[in-house]
Amino acid sequence: MAVMRLKTRFNAKAGLADLWDYLREPRPYRWPLLALSFAIPLSGLAMLTRESHFRPPDAPKVTFISTLAEGRSDEEIRRSNLENQKRKEAREAELAELREKKVEAYKTLGRATGLDVDKMEREAQIENAREKAAAEARQRELYQAGSGG
Repeated sequence: MAVMRLKTRFNAKAGLADLWDYLREPRPYRWPLLALSFAIPLSGLAMLTRESHFRPPDAPKVTFISTLAEGRSDEEIRRSNLENQKRKEAREAELAELREKKVEAYKTLGRATGLDVDKMEREAQIENAREKAAAEARQRELYQAGSGG
C-alpha cells in the first residue's frame, strides 16, 4: 500500500490557477460580486474586532427630604414618638371596635337565619388558638435556628 503524500493531494497552485482563469473570463457583474464577496466577511471581522469601552454609570444623587426639624432634642423626639404611639393605639382601638360591630352584625344575621352562631364562634376561637400556637412554635423554631442553638 503506497502512502500518498499530503503535498500531492492538496495543490494550492492548481487552485489559484483555476481561480485566476475564472476571474479572467468576461462575466457580467464579476467585479461587483467579487467586491461584495470580500466585503461581507471583512465587515463581519471588522465588527467582531471593534473594542467598546463602557464607563460605569454615575452614582445617583440622593436628596433626603425630611419633615422633621434638624437638631431636635432627645426630649422632643420622645414626645413625638409618644404622640405617634397614642395615635396608632387610637386607630387600632377604632379598628377593633369596627371589627366587633361587624362580628355582632354577622351574629345577628346568623341567628335570624337559624344558624348556631355560638358553636361557630367556639370553633373559630379554637382554630385561632391553634393558628396562634403554630405561629409561636414557628417563631421559636426560627429563633433557635437563628441563634445557633
